[in-house]
Order: sequence, then structure tokens, then C-alpha cells
Amino acid sequence: MPTAKNPASPTPPARTVRRRGIALALTGAVLWGGSGVAGQYILQDCAFSTEWLVGVRLILSGALLLLIDFAAYRQNLLTVFRERRDCLETIAFAVFGMLGVQYTYFATIKFSNAATGTILQYLMPVVIVAWTALRTRRLPPFGELLCVALAVLGTFLLVTHGSLTQLAISPPALFWGLLSAFAAAFYTVQPKRLICKYRPTLIIGWGMLVGGLLFLPVSRPWDFTGLFNATAALLFSYIIVFGTVIAFACYLGSLQYLQPAETSILGSAEPLAAILLSVTLLHIAFTPFDLLGALSILAAVILLTRK
Repeated sequence: MPTAKNPASPTPPARTVRRRGIALALTGAVLWGGSGVAGQYILQDCAFSTEWLVGVRLILSGALLLLIDFAAYRQNLLTVFRERRDCLETIAFAVFGMLGVQYTYFATIKFSNAATGTILQYLMPVVIVAWTALRTRRLPPFGELLCVALAVLGTFLLVTHGSLTQLAISPPALFWGLLSAFAAAFYTVQPKRLICKYRPTLIIGWGMLVGGLLFLPVSRPWDFTGLFNATAALLFSYIIVFGTVIAFACYLGSLQYLQPAETSILGSAEPLAAILLSVTLLHIAFTPFDLLGALSILAAVILLTRK
């Protein structure tokens, strides 16, 4: 005998569901953007070591995500290490994906600012397009080539302010920023099979924790240098809890209500949040060239994601 539907819990209308997904995706993006700004203050004003910040963030955030995964699914957290291929791919993701993208991102911020670091990292889709063309030995469609040209133009404006003779940012910032785009591309593409086989919180949690543990000889969390005051402690807590755990939870939660492509497009709010927060809270000077370059890169990312 079929059971009657509970009239006290009607299905929310499609518009409400969609708004909920948009709100979650935007919240995650803004929290990520705020994480970069908090990291800039900690690295530049409190003289934290980039290695210490990245290492401790990975270990604490990874442990929290694994605890959340266990509480939600009540499954063995070590299953990902049972098969040799899964184990090797998890370690590769931890080192070259998670650790790579975190370290290069914060190193870029260390030598420039949160807005520049976030925007340069958003060249990641262009790297994926180029890699796909090399792997398949086929030129991308005209629309993708146009997006690549738009992203290159935006990068040129961002790092040179239109000058052909000098850089507007330091060479180390440009080096780490471009490297962060490559690391982000690997971080995006490589764990796809693992995430489909298991679940995002498990793979991301182990990626963070393993990456942080393997980075211990370099990060040396027991050998802290810098100014650890109340503001630094508050911002560091924000990076761990809001800028990592809650941001990931919001982003992944939005996938219940939106298509992945829509969530990715809304994720482009991250660099915009980083720009606005950098200008308003840290009083970073953002020139018209910077704005035009950022908009060019964001336009390329949104168009590529839609395709």
C-alpha cells in the first residue's frame, strides 16, 4: 500500500532550489576570496612563513574534512589506500595537486597581493585547453582559441600595465602565479576518477592531510617565526574553518541544486571578492589596467566554462 506524502514538508519550488544553490556557490567563492586576503595580511604584515602557513593549513583542514566525511558517511576512511592505483593517485594529487596549488598560490600572494594571486590562478582553464590540444594533437575550436587570446591579453595587462619594457609585478610573483595556474589545472583534472569512485570530501581531505604531512620537513610547524597576535590568530582560524572547510562544504553543497558548469561560473566570484576585499580592507591600489586585465581573464574563464 503506497504511503501518503507528508503535507508538512512539501517539495520546494524550482526557483527556491536554484536560489539556494546560487547562494551556496557564491558563499563558497566569497569565502575562498577572503581566505586569500587573510593570507596576505598574515604573510606580509605578520611575517608568517609561507611554508608554515601552507603546511599547517593542509594538516588541520584535511583532518577536519576527514572527520566531517566520517561523521556524514560512517565508512572506512582508509579504503582509498587499499588498491595500489588509488593509493598512488591519491599521493600524486596530494603532492602535485593540493600541496602544489596551495603553496604556489600563497607564494604569489607573498610577493604581490591576494587579488593578483587569485586572478593568475584563474588562468587554469587556459592551461587545461592547451594540455588537451597537445594530448589530442588537435587545435581547439575557434571559440576556445579566442578565450585563450582573451586570457593572455588579460595577463599581459595585469603584469605589465600595458608596458613592453617593464613588469608591474615582481618576477617571483609572476613565476609563482603562472605556476599556480598549472598546479590548479592538475588539481582540477587529475583526481576526477578518484572523486567519481569515492566522494569529494574523502579525496580532498586525504589530499590535504597527506600533502601537509609530506611537507612537514619543509613547513616545520614546531619552528614558528612571525607575529602571532590576536588578529593573526583570528585570521588563521578563518582560513582553516571558513576559507577551507565551510567554503568547500558550500561549493559541494551547491552541486545538489545546480549543474557543475553553473557552479564553476559562479565560482568566478572568488577573484572579484579578492579584488574588492583587497581594495577595501588592505587598501591595495588597483589600477584601470589591473581591472581590465582581471575582467579579460574572468570573461575567458566564464566563456570556457559555459562551453
